[in-house]
Amino acid sequence: MVKYTQLDPIIHAPIRLSAMTVLHSMKDADFGYLKEVTGATDGNLSTHLSRLESAEYIKIVKHFEAKKPKTTCSITAKGRVAYQKYISVLEQYIKRSK
Repeated sequence: MVKYTQLDPIIHAPIRLSAMTVLHSMKDADFGYLKEVTGATDGNLSTHLSRLESAEYIKIVKHFEAKKPKTTCSITAKGRVAYQKYISVLEQYIKRSK
């Protein structure tokens, strides 16, 4: 019997997976860009990003730019490792399904 490694539930939610995928490929991304690519509402995205931040997978920085608030997110080293492990496990699932 083949045992399946559990996918990381922190990353597995679709919006969090989308955000982690974007952040894994970029130095950082602002809230507006993440909102656009995930298709999430402000509140929904904020909740998901807070969950990733609580797990120390991302870092959220809030600052002002031209007197307007701006939120920027970046993946942490811990988040990068977790994301790569998640993708590796997902690839194993796909390989076993063929």
